[in-house]
Amino acid sequence: MSHGINLRPVPYDHPDAVKLNDQVQLEYQERYDGEGDATFLDPAMFLRPSGLYLLAYDAAGSPIASGGWRSQEKNDEGYSDGDAELKRMYVIPQARGLGLARRILAALESDAREAGRTRMVLETGDQQPEAIGLYLSSGYTMSAKFGHYRFHDSSRCMTKPLP
Repeated sequence: MSHGINLRPVPYDHPDAVKLNDQVQLEYQERYDGEGDATFLDPAMFLRPSGLYLLAYDAAGSPIASGGWRSQEKNDEGYSDGDAELKRMYVIPQARGLGLARRILAALESDAREAGRTRMVLETGDQQPEAIGLYLSSGYTMSAKFGHYRFHDSSRCMTKPLP
């Protein structure tokens, strides 16, 4: 299925990560009438043990998917102590359907659990039905909204306990 594909931890500002991030922003703009994700992300947020950023590389060494988690604690944006927030889950169009998102998601959940996080949280949108389907089938449930887009109608927030 994902033969020859490996996951590597990289800094959030690694050139390959930046390249994929630029692509995901373009896709958000297409799906949400010109708006990218304006959430501020600092590379330091993804440093262990308070986070992790992963890229998937194909057999030729090209980056084809990304995903990360960062620690969150209780604050006025609706997070709770012990939260791990999923960010920048993205698979390039030509690598979709290989189970990469599910593989990255499982690796991030496992890493966050090992780091002592108690709940995985994420924010997606109503124009990303594939993402919503992936998360629902991976044990996530819809939740009260949190984060940068908590007041947007199109925002969808989901959570999953990390036992």
